[in-house]
Amino acid sequence: MDQKINLEELKDKFVITDTDFKLIRAAGTLLGDFLPELIEKWYAWLVTQKEFSMFFGTNSNNLMQIKKQQLSYWQSFFSANINEQYVTDRYRIGEVHARIGLPNDIYFAGVSKAFQLIADELWNIKPMPANIGDIANAVTKHFFLDTYLVMDIITHIHNARLEESHKTMIEMATPVTPIWEGILLLPLLGILDSSRAQDIMNKSLSKIAEERTKVFILDISGVASVDTAVANQLIKITKATQLMGCEAIISGISPAIARTIIELGVDVGEIKSTSTLRDAFEIALKLIKVTIS
Repeated sequence: MDQKINLEELKDKFVITDTDFKLIRAAGTLLGDFLPELIEKWYAWLVTQKEFSMFFGTNSNNLMQIKKQQLSYWQSFFSANINEQYVTDRYRIGEVHARIGLPNDIYFAGVSKAFQLIADELWNIKPMPANIGDIANAVTKHFFLDTYLVMDIITHIHNARLEESHKTMIEMATPVTPIWEGILLLPLLGILDSSRAQDIMNKSLSKIAEERTKVFILDISGVASVDTAVANQLIKITKATQLMGCEAIISGISPAIARTIIELGVDVGEIKSTSTLRDAFEIALKLIKVTIS
């Protein structure tokens, strides 16, 4: 995942200094022998969670491999080398979690459990270092930074999926269809915003040019609501079609929408409009001089 991040800004944002990095490495030295035990205790907790078998499986060989990766993860954590490779490794973890659909609650619960185990071990070290409070504070800040990096890429991936899904829905919800030679119909459904209106205009104008359309019917009977921005976008779409030598008709204007447009003071100009699609179709046929007997 090509996510660029400024490392110095990241350190400043989480208030992690060079002194903190030294303290984190000191914690790693103090906890070196405890890390395998940490992993065993953490997985003993994890197997009690309903998500364990669903997302982590019960294959013993796979579990052994995951535990080895976990040891490598913690060794990297306590090495406290915040460089591009470190960020890449954390992003890779986030990508895996996003790919398997790991819920955020179990991820944060897992982070919380690991933090608790490490904190308990640090505060029970004998003899206790005089600066144990500073060490624990540095480790805490590193936990927040580490967790942020994983969640940052998960959020980025989820947003990208939502955007792609939104684009797909727009594609499906913008069916510019020839219904007669020289007549195009575009029935709109749902919510119309500026982004979708721009997409509608681009597709409509392209289709009008491609089909050499004489009449374009824009049916808005399925549009949930119309405000000033939406009304103006509809007018722009129809006027753009007229510039291409194509008559435009807006159909499906309900009494509520008609009242809204008037109250908003939107200038509809000479745009043809009808309350029903049937009326619009009849006007369209007359415009292309077709008589249905």
